[in-house]
Amino acid sequence: MNLENVEDIYQLSPTQEGMLFHCLHSPELALYFEQSIFNLSDAYDITIFEQAWQQAIDHHPILRSAFFWRDLDKPLQVVYRHVKFQLELCDLQELSSTEQRERLLAFLRADRKRGFDFSEAPLMRLTLFRLTKSTYQGIFSYHHILLDVWSLRLLYKEIFTLYEALCAGEPYHYQRSHPYRDYILWLQQQDMQQAEMFWRQTLSGFFAPTPLAMGKGSAYDAVVEDDFASQEAKLSIHTTQDLQTLAKQQRITLNTILQGSWAILLSRYSGDNDVVFGVTVSGRSAPLAGIEAMIGLFINTLPMRVRLFPTAPLTSWLKELQLQQAEAGQYEYSSLAQIQQWSEVPGGTPLFESILIFKNVPLDSSLRNQAEEAARVQLVEAARTNYPITIFVEPGRELTIRIDYDSNRFAAATIKQLLGYWQTLLESIVATPEQRLGELSLLTPQQRHQILSTFNATQMPLPQQSLVTLL
Repeated sequence: MNLENVEDIYQLSPTQEGMLFHCLHSPELALYFEQSIFNLSDAYDITIFEQAWQQAIDHHPILRSAFFWRDLDKPLQVVYRHVKFQLELCDLQELSSTEQRERLLAFLRADRKRGFDFSEAPLMRLTLFRLTKSTYQGIFSYHHILLDVWSLRLLYKEIFTLYEALCAGEPYHYQRSHPYRDYILWLQQQDMQQAEMFWRQTLSGFFAPTPLAMGKGSAYDAVVEDDFASQEAKLSIHTTQDLQTLAKQQRITLNTILQGSWAILLSRYSGDNDVVFGVTVSGRSAPLAGIEAMIGLFINTLPMRVRLFPTAPLTSWLKELQLQQAEAGQYEYSSLAQIQQWSEVPGGTPLFESILIFKNVPLDSSLRNQAEEAARVQLVEAARTNYPITIFVEPGRELTIRIDYDSNRFAAATIKQLLGYWQTLLESIVATPEQRLGELSLLTPQQRHQILSTFNATQMPLPQQSLVTLL
């Protein structure tokens, strides 16, 4: 470490600590390694584009941060004064579209294996692939310990705006923004005794993680290889609109409906009416000046405990779930590691094995076209978490549910079936929201008929002798 180049040193947020711990514990899995794709036209001046990235990094301390833990009681993040950002170019114009896709996929895999050295800043890199005379495809790789999706969108907006200003030869006027250090200081001022009381009460009587009784292996089998797979399902435009209408009518969020439906699925699969899973919160509701415009890692993962009563009316139950979520939001700054210690789940055993992430991040209109175009190119491998099942819910005209899963634990057919059940459940919810929880079905009418009638058509005449014997 060059001490002359050190600008600041401070502690990590609880979420940063958790990510660092899991990454160091399983370095071969490339946990929390993120890759983002965007498109550029030939009109872009690549030299100026690189300057825009460098200026953004110069402006935000978190982007110049490295992380140290060896021989320290607690890990620290070190902010360097100057960090050199390099943009790499690769020309693929001479390749066919199929060959280009293969090269890009190979790059994504190799880039993930390359990873990052936490002690070397910046923990990010950008590669531009020239596909034709008029198009580039950019792959921005970064470690999640620096940025959440909200911050990534802010960063993209800033860079594209910076680029336009540089091209026009005009000065770029930064809006006043607060450094990530301010958020760390705010965290250190929170009342942890109140948080401990809340989480102890919330998790009282819960002794073991909700079993994911759908896999092909034991809940704690060791993962030998980096077997990581992903499947997704899109709801129809009609069903998506119906869900949005139901949420509006009942004055609940779409996120609450998705959390509730996942709790129902967990209950049906596990056989438990008291389930716990992880939810990710934005962390932007903290009463800290300028937090909406800060760049850094603010998200946190918290346990969501849900009790299900078969006779409970669905809509009333969802409203109670939202109130419960709002109450937990007051203590969203709590460290998951601390919550684990405050619970009655034995140490070394996770609180939960599935996590639901609802991507409700505003997208600036200036970036919408690039984001929509990038989303149509299915090249990005999802960043891996340390949970056997990670669920991403992305709202839009067609709500998308993506499940990233450990294929050592779960068969592809099982996950496909799970997604099918989830779709049917959501369609049942919007069709008859006045139902009680116990009345909700995971089966379509055709599936129910097949099970109750076709598979159960076992009647056959008995010989008279048998009748006499039975009597």
